[in-house]
Amino acid sequence: MTEPRSPDSTPPHDGGAAAAPCIRIRGARTHNLKNIDLDIPRHRLVVVTGLSGSGKSSLAFDTLYAEGQRRYVESLSAYARQFLERMDKPDVDLIEGLSPAIAIEQKATSHNPRSTVGTVTEIHDYLRLLWARAGTPHCPEHGVPLAAQTVSQMVDAVLALPEGSRVMILAPLLRQRKGEHGALVAQMQARGYVRFRLDGTVLEADALPAFKAGERHDLDVVIDRVKVRPGDPDLRQRLAESFETALGLAEGRALALEMDSGCEHAFNARYACPVCGWSIGALEPKLFSFNSPAGACPRCDGLGTVDFFDPERVVAFPELSLAGGAIKGWDRRNAHSFALLESLAQHYGFDVDTPFQALPESVRSVLLYGSGHEDIAFRYMLDGGRKVTKKHPFEGIIPNLERRWRETDSPVVREELARWRATQPCPECGGTRLRLEARHVRVGEGAQARAIYEVGRATLAEAQAWFQTLRLSGQKAAIADKLVREVASRLKFLNDVGLGYLSLERSAETLSGGEAQRIRLASQIGSGLTGVMYVLDEPSIGLHQRDNDRLIGTLQHLRDLGNSVIVVEHDEDMIRAADWCIDMGPGAGVHGGRVMAQGTARQIEASAESLTGQFLSGARRIAVPQRHDCTQRPWLRIVGARGHNLRNVTVEIPVGRFTCVTGVSGSGKSTLVNDTLYRAAAQRIHRAHEEPAPHEAIVGLEHFDKVIAVDQSPIGRTPRSNPATYTGVFTAIRDLMAEVPMARERGYGPGRFSFNVAGGRCEACQGDGVVKVEMHFLPDVYVPCEVCQGQRYNRETLEVQWKGRNIAQILDLTVEAAYALFRDVPAIERKLRTLLDVGLSYIRLGQSATTLSGGEAQRVKLAQELSRRDTGRTLYILDEPTTGLHFADIELLLKVLHQLRDAGNTIVVIEHNLDVIKTADWLIDMGPEGGSGGGRLVAAGTPEAVAAHPDSLTGRYLARVLATAAAQPGQL
Repeated sequence: MTEPRSPDSTPPHDGGAAAAPCIRIRGARTHNLKNIDLDIPRHRLVVVTGLSGSGKSSLAFDTLYAEGQRRYVESLSAYARQFLERMDKPDVDLIEGLSPAIAIEQKATSHNPRSTVGTVTEIHDYLRLLWARAGTPHCPEHGVPLAAQTVSQMVDAVLALPEGSRVMILAPLLRQRKGEHGALVAQMQARGYVRFRLDGTVLEADALPAFKAGERHDLDVVIDRVKVRPGDPDLRQRLAESFETALGLAEGRALALEMDSGCEHAFNARYACPVCGWSIGALEPKLFSFNSPAGACPRCDGLGTVDFFDPERVVAFPELSLAGGAIKGWDRRNAHSFALLESLAQHYGFDVDTPFQALPESVRSVLLYGSGHEDIAFRYMLDGGRKVTKKHPFEGIIPNLERRWRETDSPVVREELARWRATQPCPECGGTRLRLEARHVRVGEGAQARAIYEVGRATLAEAQAWFQTLRLSGQKAAIADKLVREVASRLKFLNDVGLGYLSLERSAETLSGGEAQRIRLASQIGSGLTGVMYVLDEPSIGLHQRDNDRLIGTLQHLRDLGNSVIVVEHDEDMIRAADWCIDMGPGAGVHGGRVMAQGTARQIEASAESLTGQFLSGARRIAVPQRHDCTQRPWLRIVGARGHNLRNVTVEIPVGRFTCVTGVSGSGKSTLVNDTLYRAAAQRIHRAHEEPAPHEAIVGLEHFDKVIAVDQSPIGRTPRSNPATYTGVFTAIRDLMAEVPMARERGYGPGRFSFNVAGGRCEACQGDGVVKVEMHFLPDVYVPCEVCQGQRYNRETLEVQWKGRNIAQILDLTVEAAYALFRDVPAIERKLRTLLDVGLSYIRLGQSATTLSGGEAQRVKLAQELSRRDTGRTLYILDEPTTGLHFADIELLLKVLHQLRDAGNTIVVIEHNLDVIKTADWLIDMGPEGGSGGGRLVAAGTPEAVAAHPDSLTGRYLARVLATAAAQPGQL
């Protein structure tokens, strides 16, 4: 990491825009910005920081990036502009000195299951080309390299035999093929061939025996017989013609038989196994693409996984009997299905009241997979009440579900059946996504050789190391040189931004927002652009402090290429490494939008008005509370966790305490907590269906009556979802509006004030507030509804007001303003108070869920859980709750989490932020590295104990924080 560049003190205010040393902003009023004037140095690393909702994104993304992008689009021709989305001008008087802008945000890369890290970064395209041009195909059965030869090489091989050798040129027509092959022999005779070799014996056509259908034979046709005479000028041409004839008859194969010794030489114009003749065509890049029919596995179509009806999901309650509901839809409540089971029970002699798991294995197999060809007497009840008996095989419950899945066109039926389906790696390709031929082409020599899927499965760090040591010889080395250097370079950039634990085959839809952002960042560095303004949104999310140092170095490298790098960030190390800092504030929402301080980190520290400066200088800090003793508490034990990269890990979590799980990215934290602990607890406590990652046992779940995971997934995927609907406060508000005298006079119920049902909503836009205009060949455009002016409701509904505000105006209030309005309404006040407690005073009640960041969505979920009645026996699991939070916001969040703990609940948090880690009662540090280098328990204990552990990377950084923190007894 290099030192911050000097921004030449305060940026000058004068000078032409063309050579401006700074970006000049005058009168910016986007969203909550308060008409601010600002000068930002160009070609520097600039950090914009401040409280959540203070206007950071409004300045960086909605003003600077939006205007830079708009100007670039406006510079294009009218023809080109018609294919691009029209961008509105930000509310700003003047911006000078802008460069073309690129935004790198925390958005998921893709929801397409075919997108992987390799395809998103375009590394997979280079790999496909490398394997096609420098790969060596191998036989799947014998493992030997396949060889493709030209006719000239075949001729040279024959002429290299000892002089005087008698050689027979053969076309191999059949190999161990059953059948009556008389027609093939007749066809060859018609073309003038009279000699054949049957099972190693050369015979005239007339001497061939009759072929029997059940017998296997080898059959070759004799093309020519020659004697090797190197000095014969006509022999080379004769051999070439003979080989061409043989290749044409035998699909690219030919044989040269030394007649005296019986030694055979196999040749193939295509890649073929010299042992069994297995062959493939010419290697092309599309053969290695799982998105192309030429390369995709035919069983899974290149997805690497197949869906199937899982017996464990079908038999949801194996401890129950068939009559008691072991299999949903096949118990006493379903007369038709249960009658089938009773007939089966009579035929096989079992009791429908016996627990399913106690039934014989043979009976369970018949129930699930059918009776095969065995007929069973089934009794049916006809409409008139008459009973009839019919004999036929039993289809089986799982084949029945599979048939219904194939035959139905109903989305409702498919959704119902999907509950019993699970996903498993494709049994044909083993999850590699590729067809057989592509899986057996290797690049490299000897033990170093790898198939393309093996490189895809390795971590990025392992892949980079392999490419750095890859050695090729001859023509392949010259062909592959540029490709190898390009791939190695891109892998290096990905490793430099802390993604070395990912693999190229990792599905893009499983990436977090931070991982997706850093992948795009690495791709931009690889592009080598200069003179660009990059705008990034919290690139440090999800990074351990060790990896954060490398990320800062990467951003400085991007700056050194000649770019302006503007980063919205709260990380202290990033702020201190920046060339220039802008601190927004003083509060959130309407209380923000002002520049509180700007300059170097030291200048920010010296500012009396800057809240960020107070935390940087140490004048204000998050206190280290008095530890709660864990030794006298019951323990929650995860035993033998083996999911993903976990190495048979056993950990203990104190019940009723605040535990942080730490470690470098990819060390196994999420697998341990989310995939193992949460899924197992949800399955046991709430009967959830999702299977936990492999583990031996989880001991101590009897201490909990509820488990809640608060993650960063969206609270809704449609604009109709918003904080008010998610937290339930909208229901209370609608109930209140229905009690207004005007509403009661008109007979309006709570449903009148919903924009999801007909009645009170605007029917022109069906309560969306916007109308979609289809542009045919262009993306659809959404425009405000002309009838309701974007208010979502019809005029009659909007006439009903409470304290001077109608329902649309209430939804447009911030949480803070709504709290002031509804302070005297307990049902509403309590839910709004929890939103304030988690630092969301600035979001609007009706703000679309799709516009909330991952951190904001997580805090909305946390607020909803806080608003519920608490039993003190809840297991809370949070995944990086400090995402998007300023130091002061973290203080608020910690206060909430400690209150939950003090009420007797157990808090388990995955976190990298040292301010959170230092306040925990117990730490579990995973590592020591990411990917295959992780998956172990490095240290466990109090923060002080982990800080003193010699092997803990987290401990090294934590020790510094604990050493400088003023220990303040008591709670936060």
